[in-house]
Amino acid sequence: MAQSLCKIYLHVIFHIKTTSPAIKPEHLERVHAYIGQMVNSTGCQTLRVGGVGDHVHVVCVLGSTVTAAHLLEEMKRNSSRWIKTLSPAYRMFAWQGGYAAFSVSQSLVGKTIAYVENQAEHHRRRTFQEEYLQFLKLYNTKYDERYVFTD
Repeated sequence: MAQSLCKIYLHVIFHIKTTSPAIKPEHLERVHAYIGQMVNSTGCQTLRVGGVGDHVHVVCVLGSTVTAAHLLEEMKRNSSRWIKTLSPAYRMFAWQGGYAAFSVSQSLVGKTIAYVENQAEHHRRRTFQEEYLQFLKLYNTKYDERYVFTD
């Protein structure tokens, strides 16, 4: 083959540190847009960014030369720096060290995007911790209970 092709859809989830201030509702749209720009700047393609004040969901297409680890490092490092410029209230802002990245079947991309778009409604009924554990179970992901919700 003369060209390398891939189309890998990811659903990424990451959370703020427990000592970090939550992102205020009036800043969420800007933060999500900025994170989307960070995704695109790595050579990946943003499909949707959403979430609530304490965590973010990203649906994207992974670039053919980009690892999930590099994508997350760029997203989190750059957005954390930028969020601190929004307000003095965010001077201690930081993301937790970990993340979750799940593959998404092309047939479920639309459903996943809709899920991300409805985060505010979704979290009226379920906490982040409940949501996260549900994803880990759904994807049969092994994890250490001692560290799953620590910074």
